[in-house]
Amino acid sequence: MTNLSRRTLITATAVAGAAVALPLPLPLRLPIAQAATRGNPRPAVIPALQEWEGGDGAYRLSQDSRVVVPVAEAGELLSLARQLTNDIAEVTGLEIASPRTTRRSRPAEGEILLRLDPAARHGKGGALYAREGYELAVTGRDVTITAAAYSGVYYGTRSLLQILLHDEQRSRVPVGTAQDWPNYRLRGFMLDVGRRFFTPGFVRDYLRVMGWFKLNDLQLHLNDNEIKAPGGDWSKAYDAFRLRSDAPEWDGLAAPDGSYSRADWDSFEDTAALHAVQLTPEIDAPAHSRSFVRFRPSLGLDGGNSDHLDLAKPETTAFMKEVFEEFVPWFRSPEVHYGADEYTGPEAQYRGYFNDMADHLRTLGKHPRAWGSLTEMAGSAEGYDRDVTIHSWNNGWYGPQAAKADGYEIVNTNDGLLYVVPFADYYHGNGLDGRYLYDSWEPHVFPGKESLAPGDPALRGAMSAVWNDLVHATYTQQDVHGLIEKTYGTLAQKMWSGAAQGLAYGEFTALLRRGSLGPGLTTVTPTLAEPDQLAFGAPATASSGAHPSYASDGNPVTAWTSALERGGPWLRIDLGEVRDVARVRLDWGREHGRSYDIEVAENGEEGWRRVASRRGLDQLGWDELEFTAVRARYVRVRGRERGRVRWTLWSAQVFDAPDLARGRTATASSAETASLGPENAVDGDPATRWASKYTDGEWIAVDLGEARTVRRVLLDWEAAAGRDYDLQVSDDGVSGWRTVVERRGRSTAGVDSIDLEPVTARHVRMQGVKRQTTYGYSLHRFEVRG
Repeated sequence: MTNLSRRTLITATAVAGAAVALPLPLPLRLPIAQAATRGNPRPAVIPALQEWEGGDGAYRLSQDSRVVVPVAEAGELLSLARQLTNDIAEVTGLEIASPRTTRRSRPAEGEILLRLDPAARHGKGGALYAREGYELAVTGRDVTITAAAYSGVYYGTRSLLQILLHDEQRSRVPVGTAQDWPNYRLRGFMLDVGRRFFTPGFVRDYLRVMGWFKLNDLQLHLNDNEIKAPGGDWSKAYDAFRLRSDAPEWDGLAAPDGSYSRADWDSFEDTAALHAVQLTPEIDAPAHSRSFVRFRPSLGLDGGNSDHLDLAKPETTAFMKEVFEEFVPWFRSPEVHYGADEYTGPEAQYRGYFNDMADHLRTLGKHPRAWGSLTEMAGSAEGYDRDVTIHSWNNGWYGPQAAKADGYEIVNTNDGLLYVVPFADYYHGNGLDGRYLYDSWEPHVFPGKESLAPGDPALRGAMSAVWNDLVHATYTQQDVHGLIEKTYGTLAQKMWSGAAQGLAYGEFTALLRRGSLGPGLTTVTPTLAEPDQLAFGAPATASSGAHPSYASDGNPVTAWTSALERGGPWLRIDLGEVRDVARVRLDWGREHGRSYDIEVAENGEEGWRRVASRRGLDQLGWDELEFTAVRARYVRVRGRERGRVRWTLWSAQVFDAPDLARGRTATASSAETASLGPENAVDGDPATRWASKYTDGEWIAVDLGEARTVRRVLLDWEAAAGRDYDLQVSDDGVSGWRTVVERRGRSTAGVDSIDLEPVTARHVRMQGVKRQTTYGYSLHRFEVRG
């Protein structure tokens, strides 16, 4: 069996009337695609390894393990070796020896060798292998990561860490050899920090997350403004430019509500370099330029009452050249994006600016990138500089077919597929369509008939984007992360190795939740939870030890560790309200509990009831206890051991009563598209959804398979929610539908959890009456609890 799926199943002791509990299948028991018929299966990594040749056995990490680099390559790799050593400690809980240099050509027993070989090549990987590919070679005694360039060695360390994280004991790596490389040169993400400030800690964390998923280009959109001027008065519109120069002549340009100093930017560049990411700055003009007009009103159209620059004035272009001259020395990236989209002034003036700025950036040593606008602005590329990388963001403004015909290098940043405008009712306000992306999208895919051939030489890659259009909304940077995280791993998978993962979408998202975001994060926290997991992010207290909430924060690389305690420690989780509780799953570290009880209570101070027990647990890793559902707000893991004991617990998860609808047959009156069918509402994945046609009165129903007692229904609405609707039940799903609850006047999306008087039925239906929006009805989850 693979390290990923190996599991010891232990029977929980039945107590207090609870049923004998056998652990349910755990989320790591996933079918892993294999590249060979013999030997170890391909280990689970996101994005998936391109090639794997499995051997037998495993390398075992121990305290004697050490990361080493050749003496001649210490200047390039020793910092990475230190980082890997720290990451191993965070991911596995094991403090290995400090890294060192070596003069040997092969690693000694227990060593992990990082090495550069400029001649490393792979026939299928070609130039992309030489740029970013790597070999991960594992024997029973050592590990070697070899690449032609630093980025490849770094990506090999991320694969190694993911394999360790997915191993139940967090110490074994299957013997075998991986050859891995990307399908596309650019695998990116754009963050609009112009309309909403994101802290330096958030930016640095996202560079780490990008490296974890082998994404390699973070584009920061550094200036922008409110889309419409309040009452037509642009002096009242929000705008921001996020770079803060120390030079006095630029005083007043940087936004007062948040900006980045040179020291901040240097920290971004240092983090980006370590994690093999290019940090691409974008300074957007001549539209989206209210910050520049506010700073120099004479340069704006309409006497300065505009967010457009007046390109009829030569001093306008001269000023923008000065802006770039001031800040380009900050940027280590070989490229700078200069915007150049959605301008409404004369085309000839726009063409002059487009060409002048592209040429100016080259004189500053940078390759220019711009948003595609030439179809809308000019109808053709005649007279336009061709040595610019074009982000094709909208087929009407400048689609990929036209850009390719005109000879441009293209990045797929298509708005219809890859834009998120947080919490808006357009451009994926609640996150991208993960199932569509996983099943149907790759970087060459554009809407309509604009798709290119896979691997088209003109296509450099793809980039998703977050645009913070709603400048007065009150969401946080962590809220934005919650929208992004849903599909970040999916996009990385499709940009790196396409459909090579070999898992169904639900299996892939389970793997994604387990792997989380990687080590080293200081600001961003995970948002992806297992279905039915009630303890995610819940406050926790403990008998001793710092950070008991690390056991409930959903992050698999943080852990709570107790002090030494006689009889064993305890950990208590507050679910926030009385809930149905039917299962507890614990992920033990090296100092694991051996004998303990699961107790529940409604007030946390008294009335504790024991619902399950474990005795004689003999190994670390996952332990799961199931019991008859009980009502409780507090859940406690309480030690029952002899002598003085210390616990380390990576994760404590508490689960709801079983969802009777999960995986059952769902039907609906309609579906907006084939990828938004009713099955998505009952697949247990909160990232997928059903969406109806844009009419009132649509419905979705689920067949529970047999008559069951129904006590609660949960509807998790997308922004396209129902205002008025009925919950109905039926014995045959054809006739005799009877309404058990009427919901009227709802004005918000999100979860509607409805407690019922117990009713027996086989079929349950949400019958829409009136929609909240002009769209249809859309549900992420339709759950039925018994």
